[in-house]
Amino acid sequence: MPIHPLAVAAAAPLALLLAGPVAAAPDPTDWEAVLDEARGQAVYWYAWSGDQRTNDYIDWVAERVDEQFEIALTHVKIGDTAEAVSRVLAEKQAGNDDDGSVDLIWINGENFAAMRDNDLLFGPFAESLPNFALTYPEHNPEVVTDFTLPTQGFESPWGKAQITFYYDSDELGGDSQAIETPPQDIHALLEWAEANPGRFTYPRIPDFTGSTFLKQALISLTDEDEALYAPAEESDFTAVTAPLWDYLDALHPHLWRSGRQFPATGPEMRSLMGDGELSLAFTFYPSEPAAAVADYELPPSTRSYVLDEGTLGNVHFVAIPYNSPHKAGAMVVADFLLSPEAQAHKQDLDVWGDRTVLDVSRLDDDSRAMFRLDESNPAMLPAGALQQTLPEPHPSWMTALQDAWQARYIGN
Repeated sequence: MPIHPLAVAAAAPLALLLAGPVAAAPDPTDWEAVLDEARGQAVYWYAWSGDQRTNDYIDWVAERVDEQFEIALTHVKIGDTAEAVSRVLAEKQAGNDDDGSVDLIWINGENFAAMRDNDLLFGPFAESLPNFALTYPEHNPEVVTDFTLPTQGFESPWGKAQITFYYDSDELGGDSQAIETPPQDIHALLEWAEANPGRFTYPRIPDFTGSTFLKQALISLTDEDEALYAPAEESDFTAVTAPLWDYLDALHPHLWRSGRQFPATGPEMRSLMGDGELSLAFTFYPSEPAAAVADYELPPSTRSYVLDEGTLGNVHFVAIPYNSPHKAGAMVVADFLLSPEAQAHKQDLDVWGDRTVLDVSRLDDDSRAMFRLDESNPAMLPAGALQQTLPEPHPSWMTALQDAWQARYIGN
């Protein structure tokens, strides 16, 4: 039976009385007040859960923020960040502006752009986090830039990613003898795949690792790379991307399972390497191969490298939805993630191996000592290998490339 609008109007004052006044958003600049308000809060962190190392690290964070701040942190495991974005957008469309279900999101790129475009984020808050200063943004502008877009304090940096290739040095030559030099650019990669059919692949789109491979290839192949740093709709998308589709058309028949099937994620691709089905793969986490060797998931003959022309890299962030009911708790968690303790633990190869966003060279001696890496691991990249980082294109290119790939290779 429908409820009469007048009945709703009459009941509204009583409902508001019972619910109490809506709490004002905490002031990020009054950190002591933020800490006081955060104590005892439950924070729901929506984060990709496709890798057990990441999940275990977040579990550790939950233990630490409970011990230090009495915050009950719950990892809401999702397969794609877009799920969290869609949830917040649906809540806004339903008029739920004060009691959302999402308190913190692991985010960057097109998802951050979508949330900013729809006014779905709380902020600015990042620059007010006490540990944010340890990133030294004046010397490291990547911590305040997300896929060409200034973050403007609406997300806090958490880690660094950059495409890193890895291979089994005992198997790289396929049925022929092993070779010491893997393919050093996108063109050489195609030649190697042709000579070693079935020994390379990339994750199925829209997986973010697979989508990043598309962007890496496009940057290398197009003569109009300046177009990639403006909205995709402002370019001749067909002309700019034509070399990419020609390249993939040539590459796919030589991929694992002849390009008729793709691994779902980067970790699944890593498993194929561990099982010996692939000889060459890549990751978006430069320390992942070394961490996998330490965990006996990859053989000690694994080696890492980056392409001669550099590889695509970015910073990943956390952000707070505008309707989070636990903004203070979310800010405290974001600040803890930037602490030397949390950043060093995250970079530990035995934990996750994700690179820090802190400017380690500017930390005090005790903090700097926490970030020493085990360079004896043969799968570690050589020092300085990541200095040539290619910037991410405008976030609109990610979505446009994913849609075009799906239409071309999967069908509508």
